[in-house]
Amino acid sequence: MNIQEYDILNAIFTTTNATQRSLADCSGHSLGIVNRSIKKLTSDGYLTTTMQPTDKAITLYNHSVPQNAVILAAGFGMRMVPINTETPKGLLEIHGEALIERIIRQLHEANIHNIYIVVGFMKEQYEYLIDEYDVTLIVNADYASKNNLHSLNLASEYLKNSYIIPCDIWCKDNPFHKHEFYSWYMVSDAQTTESSVRVNRKMELTTISKTAIGNAMIGISYLSENDSSYIQQRLSSLDNDARYDGCFWEEALYDHDRMVIPARIVPDSNAVEINTYEQLRELDEHSNHLQSDILQIAADALNGKPEDICNITVLKKGMTNRSFLFDYQGIKHIMRIPGEGTDQLINRRNEAAVYQTIHDKHICDDIEYINSENGYKLTRFLDNARVCDPSSTEDITKCMNKLRSFHDLKLKVNHRFDLFEQIDFYETLWEGKSSVYRDYQKTKAEVFALKNYIDKYADDEVLTHIDAVPDNFLFCTDSSGNEDIRLIDWEYAGMQDPHVDIAMFSIYAFYTREQIDQLIDIYFNGNCPDTTRIKIYCYVAIAGLLWSNWCEYKRNLGVDFGEYSLKQYRYAKEYSRLAKKEYTDRNLL
Repeated sequence: MNIQEYDILNAIFTTTNATQRSLADCSGHSLGIVNRSIKKLTSDGYLTTTMQPTDKAITLYNHSVPQNAVILAAGFGMRMVPINTETPKGLLEIHGEALIERIIRQLHEANIHNIYIVVGFMKEQYEYLIDEYDVTLIVNADYASKNNLHSLNLASEYLKNSYIIPCDIWCKDNPFHKHEFYSWYMVSDAQTTESSVRVNRKMELTTISKTAIGNAMIGISYLSENDSSYIQQRLSSLDNDARYDGCFWEEALYDHDRMVIPARIVPDSNAVEINTYEQLRELDEHSNHLQSDILQIAADALNGKPEDICNITVLKKGMTNRSFLFDYQGIKHIMRIPGEGTDQLINRRNEAAVYQTIHDKHICDDIEYINSENGYKLTRFLDNARVCDPSSTEDITKCMNKLRSFHDLKLKVNHRFDLFEQIDFYETLWEGKSSVYRDYQKTKAEVFALKNYIDKYADDEVLTHIDAVPDNFLFCTDSSGNEDIRLIDWEYAGMQDPHVDIAMFSIYAFYTREQIDQLIDIYFNGNCPDTTRIKIYCYVAIAGLLWSNWCEYKRNLGVDFGEYSLKQYRYAKEYSRLAKKEYTDRNLL
């Protein structure tokens, strides 16, 4: 039996006084397909000549009953900034009803009560569902570093005759049924370049190129008992391969150029994925979750109203913050939202004091609002801007000239960024946990031994950026074609030896020693004393351990920076040894 025949048989069971016309309307198939399917079902013994189900059909129907549902609700929902700072996506309300509660209600209407919800981000907010709806929560502790393929694998034992449902889907009509004859993956009839599949005439989902147009992927799926074992094996295999940590669970459905289960097509208007603030507003402009405190703050700062803010798009998640871009009266702005654990890392009063000191120096981005308590910051978006390319000699020359001119201002603030104290401070945030590095204590001792040399050769302290990395240098071009460089993100800035900034630029760019020496020569116009060069090597080591400890703290919060953290630790080890050898060989200490 093919899927068209299954669809027609199912429609016969669910349609009163069925006609070929009503079956076509119910199944979505043409009259021709309906006619051919009825003839085949009759000849195969599933229908009588009067189009009534036979005992054979009834037996099949009674054995085709969904048993479980797995709802995937572990992710950040990063594109939902700013709402996701307050509410996980599954609990967003549409017309007064939480998305996940609507899904559960629709499942109950289809007589499905074995419901498993995989949670992670803000998992505590889902706890009430246990008592309210008798669901089971499965905790994905790795939600920050792995995608929903891992989430589904955690629930793989429940995939037999089971629906798989993303928590951010709103369906106008109930997509679940009391009977399902075969496995399927839901797509809509909408055409989009954001899809990776399209439906062919056989109702197969074939893969397409990144630029091709396909059917919008809804994400809801049904797995029959016959297909569940294969998918379970695929999930397990892929989940054990680190290359698939960032993959969606659909990866388990692909076999070369197509999915292993057929399509179920629904009208575009019937299933809406809520990925952004704008999509939520379009579906329900009165949703309680549109009343975001963060948007109210932005509106107040601009002397406007939240509803005047539009075209909200999330920016790439930074290492410290989450930010979103929006339009207000035709002008683009960026709102910064502090990331996880940053209240422990950054003194926002100190940051505000820095911006007060530099606001008229044409150094930084244009600040329109900053809160010294919670760290929210509103800036004017810089059009036609790009970050520094650390592989371009021309770029880094311009950046070092900008950096040196800033240092030459010799600005002062009332707080200091003490490198060694910060290393110890970040270590205290581990809450008694040991470092993930076995030789951490030895490495720390070698880094701290550099303090005597630094104390002897340090320059006079001035306001120093501390985070002067390539990504924080913005090259801006105005309407007349004039280029300007702005240095952004002053969260860590404080009084320090200005040459620390050279080291920070180097280690973020993953520079070799040769490249670091080149950077030093550019900053000093080829006139860097040996004592200063070695001092910068010391700062490379110290900064490496500083950010390595910072990464360990963030790792304990579920935020992993992969290669970056490992490289920082390597800088600490290699350059503490290099610096010591250099100043020892020259008898400089």
